Amino acid sequence: MPTIAYFLGIAVRMFFNDHDPPHFHVRYQQFRARVRIADGEIIGGRLPPTVARLVREWIELRREELMKNWIAGHTDGQMERIEGLE
Repeated sequence: MPTIAYFLGIAVRMFFNDHDPPHFHVRYQQFRARVRIADGEIIGGRLPPTVARLVREWIELRREELMKNWIAGHTDGQMERIEGLE
C-alpha cells in the first residue's frame, strides 16, 4: 500500500484494487481509519477530532488528485504523491 501523502504526522495510503467506495487509509500515531473520498467521512476506525478535521480540509483541496490515484490503483497502478496542508 503506497503512501501517497504525509503531512503534520498524518500518513495517507491507498491500496491497489481496493473495494468501493473510493477511500484511503490514514495513520496518525496509534490511530487508524478509512476515509471516503467523496465526503471525508470516516468509514472505519477512528481519528482524533482535530486530525479528522484536517483530513477533511485536505480532501477538499485534493479530491481530484485522490480520485486520479484511486483510478490509477485500479488500472495501471501508477499512483502519484499528493501535497499535504503545510
